[in-house]
Amino acid sequence: MIQRYETGPRMSEMVVHNGTIYLAGQVADDDSADITGQTQQVLAAIDALLARAGSDKTRILRAQIFLVDLADFGAMNKVWESWVVPGQTPARATVQAGLANPQWKIEIVVTAAV
Repeated sequence: MIQRYETGPRMSEMVVHNGTIYLAGQVADDDSADITGQTQQVLAAIDALLARAGSDKTRILRAQIFLVDLADFGAMNKVWESWVVPGQTPARATVQAGLANPQWKIEIVVTAAV
């Protein structure tokens, strides 16, 4: 069975299949915030979506982080490291990328277990 959440004409925010949760790329609601604020917003959105599927950040298998400016890597990592649970960190990749909205500084894609 495949469960889709917040399905629109282009994408779903979350898809759950065979015990695995796939999140769409999460971005900040307030795109005027700095990298710290945007990262906090994105991680809160991830927490909320995972909770809806009966999971949490300790069950994240993989995270893909897209930064517009690699100069933000340190500040993003500071927020990330205060959010993840020690010993429960996922596999992760961080790359520099252009994002759809020029005001977004970060986008995170997560795959997790239910």
